Amino acid sequence: MKTRPATTSDDTRLAVLIDADNAQPSVIEGLLAEVAKFGVASVKRIYGDFTSTQQSQWKKALLKHSISPVQQFAYTSGKNATDASLIIDAMDLMYTGRFDGFALVSSDSDFTRLAQRLREEGLTVYGFGERKTPDAFVQACDKFIYTEVLRAEAPAPAAPPAKKTPAHRPAAPATLKPASATTSTRSAPTSTRACTATRS
Repeated sequence: MKTRPATTSDDTRLAVLIDADNAQPSVIEGLLAEVAKFGVASVKRIYGDFTSTQQSQWKKALLKHSISPVQQFAYTSGKNATDASLIIDAMDLMYTGRFDGFALVSSDSDFTRLAQRLREEGLTVYGFGERKTPDAFVQACDKFIYTEVLRAEAPAPAAPPAKKTPAHRPAAPATLKPASATTSTRSAPTSTRACTATRS
């Protein structure tokens, strides 16, 4: 077993390995924030068949958090090749001697023996999974964190803006319409002039 010098959380190098078949994109942001409390995530990889429609939701999360996808095709129905690929990579990283610990993200008990082997090598193992995770895997890790508490909550819908009630304006006083002046036309008196007859 290799002896490693004591390290602080500031320089602890961790490898984060995610089983896409048993994890949700909604927990990734909270999960990586939790990992940052224990050390630096020097390696972030996720394993799955990203050609399937079930894994298409991961694309945005991978780009945002700079997680390297490891494509693993499902060669045979009912057989999970993703687990084997993750385990092989974990062993390769372990033998480099560059890491102080691993964060294994899965609710699958198939990783129980991997967690035990990493701890035998003197590495710290942090497990992340749902509450349905079998107890064997939970106990095989140094620390296990349930991802339900890390899930990002959807923002509450904003309340509709209150309708503004128009201010009550006092009614304008009624204005009396001036009576129209009636012009009476009086006919001027006709002056009758006397016709003077000329008599011969």
